[in-house]
Amino acid sequence: VQINIYGDSLDVLGPLADRLVRQMQTIDGLEDVKSGLEVAQPVLGVRINRDAASDLGVSLQQVGATLRPMLGGEDVTDWTSPDGRSFTVSVRLPAGMRNDPEVLRALPITQSGATGSAEMVRLDQVADIVQSFGPSEILRRDLSRQVTVTANLSGKTLGEVMPEVQAAMDALNLPIGYRVSAGGDAQQLAETGASAANALVLAVVFIYLVLASQFGSFLQPVAILFSLPLALIGVLLGLMAGGSTLNIYSMIGFIMLMGLVVKNAILLVDNANQHTREGMNLYDALLEAGQTRFRPIIMTTLAMIFGMLPLALNIHEGSGQNAPMAHAVIGGLISSTLLTLVVVPVVLTYVESFGRWSKRFFPTGPDNHGAPAPAMAVASAAK
Repeated sequence: VQINIYGDSLDVLGPLADRLVRQMQTIDGLEDVKSGLEVAQPVLGVRINRDAASDLGVSLQQVGATLRPMLGGEDVTDWTSPDGRSFTVSVRLPAGMRNDPEVLRALPITQSGATGSAEMVRLDQVADIVQSFGPSEILRRDLSRQVTVTANLSGKTLGEVMPEVQAAMDALNLPIGYRVSAGGDAQQLAETGASAANALVLAVVFIYLVLASQFGSFLQPVAILFSLPLALIGVLLGLMAGGSTLNIYSMIGFIMLMGLVVKNAILLVDNANQHTREGMNLYDALLEAGQTRFRPIIMTTLAMIFGMLPLALNIHEGSGQNAPMAHAVIGGLISSTLLTLVVVPVVLTYVESFGRWSKRFFPTGPDNHGAPAPAMAVASAAK
C-alpha cells in the first residue's frame, strides 16, 4: 500500500505524513507502516553572506567552483601505470575532512582584487557552515514535493484494507494547495480495471457490429449478447471455487471468454434461422436447433475446458499467477453453456415479438407486385 501526499513545504508534509502513519498503524491487515521522511540524514549547509562576499570580491560562482571539486570530486586526468593499466585521477578531500566543519571553514576561496591579482580568503569569512538534518531524499511530481507513506499487507487482501485506508486519507485536514492520492498496487489495480473495462466495452461493440452485419438484423445480436452476463455468473463461481481473486489475469480470461461464449449462441440462432426460412415456426425451429447443435456446443466447450485444466490445477511451478485466468474461463464456459441453451431461445422469442410489434411504427417499401414493369422490359415484350 502506498499513499502519496503532495505539497510545497516539507515542514507541512512531515506532520501530515506522521498523522497518516499513526492512523494506518491502527488498521488491521497493515504492517511495516513508515513514512519516506522518517530517515533523516545529517546535512552540512553552506549559507553565503552576500554582503561580506561582495565586500571581499567573492562571487557565488567562485564559492561553488571551490566546493564542487573539494566535496563532490572532479576528474582531472588519466594516469597509466608502468604495467599498462589506466586509472582516472580525481581531486577530492578525504572523507574525514569533508565531514569536518572546521576543515570546511578553512577552505581557501579565490578573491579577485582590484588590480586583477588573485588573493585567498577563508570560506568562513564569506559563509556560515550550518549543521542540520534533512530528508534522505526529496521527491517531486507534478510540480509539487511528494512524501510517500508505505505499508505491507498481512493476512488481508488489498481490497479489504483499502476502504479503511481511504477513510484515513479522507480524515486528513489538508491545507489549501495540498492533496493526497493512493499509489502502489491500488493505483495499478484502478488503472488496470479501467483499461479492462474499456477493452470489454470495445469487445461488446465489435461483436455486435459483426453479428448485425452477418445476421442482417439489429435485434438478433441482442439475444446472442445476452449470453455474456450468463458467463459472468460462472466466472465469479469459478474464482471462488479455485480460491482466486479478481485480478488482471482473471480480467483477461473474461475478455477472452466473450468470444467463446457467443459462439454457442451463434450456432443455436443460426440453425434456428435456417429452419424458419424453410417455413418452420420459431418455437419449433428453436427446439430443432437445440437438438441439432447440442453435440457441437458440448464438444467445443469440453475441448476448451480440458485444455485449460492444466493451467487451472497449477501443475507446474511458477504458473500459479496465471491460474485465475483458467478459473474464470472454465467457470464461465460451464455456466454459459448450460444457461445459453435455455435462456437465449427464450430471449430470442421476445426479441422477435418486439421486432414484429415495432414494424408497425416504421414505413415499409412499396409492393413490387403491383408496380408497373420497367420500360426496357415492356419494350422487349412488345418485340
